[in-house]
Amino acid sequence: MNTTPEHNQRVAKMTFALVYSLLVKKVERKGRTEEELQQVIKWLTGFTKEKINELIEKEATYEEFFSTAKLNPNAHLISGTICGYRIEEIENPLTRQVRYLDKLVDELAKGQKMEKILRVG
Repeated sequence: MNTTPEHNQRVAKMTFALVYSLLVKKVERKGRTEEELQQVIKWLTGFTKEKINELIEKEATYEEFFSTAKLNPNAHLISGTICGYRIEEIENPLTRQVRYLDKLVDELAKGQKMEKILRVG
């Protein structure tokens, strides 16, 4: 699926700190914890809690955030629709990575078991 260059640029320039606070609110509203959110982010990116906090303090953009991430080798197993886009059809690598994170957070907020979210087994 083709996203527009404008859409991809908007996604790249979004500040992770702003998005992170919204993600925390989303999962906590659904009875999950910030620690679980960080576990999901660590699985996807390899980032520790300290690294996540550093990127928040730095006000890193999604472009900076994902450029330093070591994407989990099983990230390609994340599929489905998020924000009206079928993840596996998104051609722009950064936009696809951002949607991976969105999908994992959605699954967490919907109460799925961590093993399923983290594609274990």
